[in-house]
Amino acid sequence: MKRYGAPMIKKFGEGDLLGYSALQFIETSSITLHFDETKDRAFIEIFSCKYFEPERARQFCQKFLGSKKSKLRYYLRH
Repeated sequence: MKRYGAPMIKKFGEGDLLGYSALQFIETSSITLHFDETKDRAFIEIFSCKYFEPERARQFCQKFLGSKKSKLRYYLRH
């Protein structure tokens, strides 16, 4: 995946909903991230018109963010 431009990162919300959201365009679509600081969680969506290995992406995100565990859910569109 090749990024396109700089990421957009914003912190907003109130109370339990305060956290960061980010968007990174990639040449084949986009990656969105949402961070829940209250419950120490991250939600990452990778949407691409080009096939990629979902398990490899999960492993990269987990290592990059220093997470102890992660879950993967993916949908393969035809």
